Amino acid sequence: MTLLAIETSCDETSAAVVSGSRVLSNVVSSQIRLHAEYGGVVPELAAREHLRNLMPVVQSALRDAGVSAHQLDAVAATRGPGLPLALLVGFKAAQALAFVLQKPFLGVNHHEAHLYSPWIAGTPPEADFAAFVPNVSLIVSGGHTMLVHVASELQHRVLGGTLDDAAGECFDKSGKLLGLPYPAGPEIDRLAAAGNPQAYDFPRPLLNDASDDFSFSGLKTSVRYFVRDNPALLGDTRKMCDLCASVQAAIVEVLVTKTIRATRRLGLRCVTASGGVTCNEALRRELTRACAARGWQLRLASRSLCTDNAAMIGILAARKLAHHPPIAPLDDDIKTAWALD
Repeated sequence: MTLLAIETSCDETSAAVVSGSRVLSNVVSSQIRLHAEYGGVVPELAAREHLRNLMPVVQSALRDAGVSAHQLDAVAATRGPGLPLALLVGFKAAQALAFVLQKPFLGVNHHEAHLYSPWIAGTPPEADFAAFVPNVSLIVSGGHTMLVHVASELQHRVLGGTLDDAAGECFDKSGKLLGLPYPAGPEIDRLAAAGNPQAYDFPRPLLNDASDDFSFSGLKTSVRYFVRDNPALLGDTRKMCDLCASVQAAIVEVLVTKTIRATRRLGLRCVTASGGVTCNEALRRELTRACAARGWQLRLASRSLCTDNAAMIGILAARKLAHHPPIAPLDDDIKTAWALD
């Protein structure tokens, strides 16, 4: 089966062509420069850019894959969760294309697609998926942080999620308080590499809480007051590196500790991680170290597929259509707050 997938849940316009378990093409048009001026994503501007970029991105994906629209067997798109105006652009365009081509259409949960992104690059998913389930999956991004128990293919349940701010939001908002450019998460990661993570002591919210939930608003507030009380640090390059390393260490320790704790409680020996924050070097390093120390398997999404992309939407849609064909009506609407469960 060859299908076209479209992703427009936030500020990346993406289209991919998937054939079975192979990604034939994956084109992503980012809006980072557009939103950098405002220090965050502006929904109306994001939707306008999706309208501008969607058709060129789809055409590029088809061309890169060497596939024509009439050769497609199905069309899929992100149905939710995400920004309403952004979701509408890709979802309705995909429905229209499916109608014109008279092909099956499927709306995909963005978070569920993240669960399968660690299997996209390299070996085809079917070749080693069985070796990595059941597992505990950490999905961590700017808008969401959650732990999911993946019992088997297409069978999962959410263990816990963020009660307020997601880890990625904490990175970006903390970076903004430090005067770093948007998106601040990657900049914190870069500066932290030269810093001392023990230089400053920031809180680890819910670190010792028995639940699988996360909370990062208190950490963000702590950074705010620290900057207010120590403004001179922002002009010192060395101390800025130490500050970034210390903030990053607090976030990463919470993510890794709660992931390992949930995996051990469930008696599992496999961890996966995906989402934009999984690009963070410290998170990848500490997850690798923690799993290796216990002899557990670890599967991290490749950095190019951690952020929003249509390849993961297409892979999940292909698996769903192959196993349990859930053909969606062409008058379905978006689900902006679509829970993973």
